[in-house]
Amino acid sequence: MSGGLGRFFGIGVGPGPAGMIPLAAFSALQQADLILVPRAKHVDRSIAKQCLNGLGLPESKFKEIIYNMDPDRAEVEEHYRRLAEDIVRDLKDGRTVAYLTIGDSLTYSTYGYLVGALLRALPDLEHKTFPGITSYCALAAAFDWPLGQGKETTLILPCPDDMAVLRRQIETHDVVVLMKIGKRLNDVLGLLKHIGVIGNCVFASRLGLPGEVRSNNLVEFEPDDSIGYLSTILIRRDGKGLRRGAAILSDRVAELPVEEVSIGVP
Repeated sequence: MSGGLGRFFGIGVGPGPAGMIPLAAFSALQQADLILVPRAKHVDRSIAKQCLNGLGLPESKFKEIIYNMDPDRAEVEEHYRRLAEDIVRDLKDGRTVAYLTIGDSLTYSTYGYLVGALLRALPDLEHKTFPGITSYCALAAAFDWPLGQGKETTLILPCPDDMAVLRRQIETHDVVVLMKIGKRLNDVLGLLKHIGVIGNCVFASRLGLPGEVRSNNLVEFEPDDSIGYLSTILIRRDGKGLRRGAAILSDRVAELPVEEVSIGVP
């Protein structure tokens, strides 16, 4: 801890499985005096912290930050403005502060609000944002499912409430990465069946975390809406883009147990 202004790190810890954090980001966590761990008010444990299982970071470094999943953007911005004020006090005490996000720090993440508020308060703040592995990249890798080939168009889309809007997006893009599905999951599956593309899709919820569900056979998939939280569906308009070898391998991968992977750093 130095006598001057501390540094700030924003760190994407990946979608769930321990060990998916980049080595540079892990090195930054080792340097941090304080690691801020966000936890949604409606869950018992921080998902972001679970992504660091087995990495040997001292518990004394961690501090939990409780947040509400508020759809009101003004309320979200105000929450992160107040959080930034708290972090500024630690930084002015010379502490190096790291803030965790699941997936990637700047892909549909509220981290953007926080780093913006910090830089408005401290324009000369020494900081670094580390990218993380997104849920859709991990899902694609789990099933050897190409996210884009050649000149295909790929759309990353938070799930709309109106299924007619989703249908138009599927029909005008080669690949759609559907995120933030929530309670719309069964409506989405119904649409995919109706337009005849469900056989080209893969699904995962809580990938690499307790309660994980994943499938590349959505034709017979009948989930409860409750698993829509932390869910992603990869949708391909034309099944010709899926290699036969990849489809066979994904059947085997889906049967494998999920194992925790740890990073050993000397």
